[in-house]
Amino acid sequence: MIAKVETLFTPFASFGGGLLIGLGAVLLMLGLGRILGATGILSGLVFAENGGEFAWRAAMIVGMILAPGIIFLVTGTMPELSVPVSPRMIIVGGVIVGFGASLGSGCTSGHGVCGLSRLSVRSIVAVPTFMLTASGTVFLIRHVFGT
Repeated sequence: MIAKVETLFTPFASFGGGLLIGLGAVLLMLGLGRILGATGILSGLVFAENGGEFAWRAAMIVGMILAPGIIFLVTGTMPELSVPVSPRMIIVGGVIVGFGASLGSGCTSGHGVCGLSRLSVRSIVAVPTFMLTASGTVFLIRHVFGT
C-alpha cells in the first residue's frame, strides 16, 4: 500500500529557497565559471579529473549535508522529512536518477536553474522532458498502481 502524500503550500519559504538557490548559482558562475548542478558536482568529486576542483566541490557537498544542522541551529527545529517508501526503493530511485542525469547530460538543478537561464537548447529540451516524465510517474504511482 502506498501512503498518501500531502503537499503543503509554503510560498514564502519556497520563494526564499528559490532566491538562495539562484544566488548560489550566480555566485558559482561568477566566481568559478561553473554550473550549479548537484549531480555534476558530486560526479566531479567522486570521479575527479581535475584535482584543482576538489575543494569547491567538496565544500558544496559538505554544505548540502550540513544544511539541516545549520537550520536547526538557527531555528531550533530540524526540517521535517517524510519519505513514504522503503530504503530499497530510495536506492533504486537514486540509481535511476543517476542514470537519467548521465543520459540527459545533467540533472534537474543544472538544466532547470542554470541551463534555462543561459537559454541552453539542451536544457530547453531536457526540462520539459523531466517534467512530463515526473508527471507521468506520479500519475501511474498514485492512480494506476496506488490505492
